[in-house]
Amino acid sequence: MSRTAPIVHKTRTQVVVEVLREKILSGEIAAGEPLRQSALAEALNVSRIPVREALLQLEAEGLVKFEAHKGATASELSVDQVTELFELRALIETDLLEKAIPNLNEAILSQAEGYLDELEEAFKKEDAVSSWSELNTQFHTCLYQAANRPHTLDVVHGLNTNCDRYIRLQLLLAGGIPRAAQDHREILAFCRSKETVKAVAILKAHILHAAEAIRTLVAQQVD
Repeated sequence: MSRTAPIVHKTRTQVVVEVLREKILSGEIAAGEPLRQSALAEALNVSRIPVREALLQLEAEGLVKFEAHKGATASELSVDQVTELFELRALIETDLLEKAIPNLNEAILSQAEGYLDELEEAFKKEDAVSSWSELNTQFHTCLYQAANRPHTLDVVHGLNTNCDRYIRLQLLLAGGIPRAAQDHREILAFCRSKETVKAVAILKAHILHAAEAIRTLVAQQVD
């Protein structure tokens, strides 16, 4: 790196959010598992206040559910949710990419390619699963930012957080890595050649194919 990364000071709540988010997304905390505030506070060596705040944030992200007389639990996997989330992604992300392509320059494309190289390396390492989502998001965001639609991009980031554990299921259990890697390369190539229709078509197929594979997996897990 040519620059020193800035030191980021995180609150206790932010740290707890990141720890619990990763445990839910990785499956270490199973869908439907109770999230006892006192037990989590003790395990993480914090008071119950940051745990409570973290659970509320994760509820807003769709990863935690609060129910009367039951408290907080990790959200259940849902075929209907997969359909809704991925259809929304297909609508919004293809629109962003279409608007972005005319504004893409070589610097942006090179940066996106760098993220793709890192992602493909991470795919080869079993201990790098937690980095897949971040690198995948960085690749897509790098392209979408050129659309100059910051509020729409915020919506996409929210959808991606909710899709994260579903995507990991697909990549880990449904053999989705080769298809994902090929799709990413084709999207980048068509972006570079300014072939908007082809790039958008590949992106839409990329998202909807993942949804179909994930629906099959989730149906098997909830049966």
